[in-house]
Amino acid sequence: MNENQERLLKPIKIDIWSDVACPWCYIGKRKLEQALEQFAAEGGSASVEYHSFLLNPDMPTDFEGGQAEYLAGHKGIPLDQVKVMSLRVSQIAAAVGLNYDFENQIMTNTVLAHQLLHVAKAHGLQAPMKERLMAAHFVEGRHVGRIEDLADLAAEVGLARAEVVDALTRGAYLPDVEADFATAQRYGISGVPFFVINDKYGISGAQESETLLDALRQVATE
Repeated sequence: MNENQERLLKPIKIDIWSDVACPWCYIGKRKLEQALEQFAAEGGSASVEYHSFLLNPDMPTDFEGGQAEYLAGHKGIPLDQVKVMSLRVSQIAAAVGLNYDFENQIMTNTVLAHQLLHVAKAHGLQAPMKERLMAAHFVEGRHVGRIEDLADLAAEVGLARAEVVDALTRGAYLPDVEADFATAQRYGISGVPFFVINDKYGISGAQESETLLDALRQVATE
C-alpha cells in the first residue's frame, strides 16, 4: 500500500457474531488479530465489537461427557470421525498459536458467558473478557457455564466479582443477548464466526488473515 492510499484510509467498524464454545471462532479471532496488526502498520484503524450467537442453545449447563461424547451422541458423528476432526482443528489452531485441549474440554451452555460479555462491554472490557473466556474453554479446560466460575474469570480481567454475580443471577443482560440473536437472524447468519464490516459487508467463517486484511483495505479506501 502506497503513501497516498494510507492517507485515504478511513476508520472502520467490525461487528463479530461468535460463540464462546466455537473452536473456529477462536481461530478466526486470532486470524483477525493478525490482519488488524498489519492493517494498523499500514495506517488503518478499526474497532471491534463482539455479538452473541449460540450454536447449541439446548446444551445443558453440566453436560455429562466430553466433546467427543457430545458430537457422537447429539450430532451423530462416529467417534473415529470425531477424533480425525478434532486433530485437524487442533492443528489449525496450533498454527495460530492456540493449544486446544479437546480431551479435557467441559461442554456447557454458553448463554451466561454471553451475558458476561455484555457486562464486560458496559465496562469497556469486552475484548479481554472474550479472550479470557475462550482461553478458559479451549485451552485450560475450565467451566464457562456457571455463575461462580464465570465470576472468577471476570475478576481476572478487572470486573467486580459481586457485580458480575448479581448481573448474571438477575439476567440483567439477557435482553442484550437476545437482541444479538435477533440481529443475526435479520442478517441471515446461520454459522459463526461471522464478520460484518461497516454494517455493509459480511464475511463468513475463519478466513485467512490475508483475506481479512484485503477486505479491510478495500472497505477503508472506499
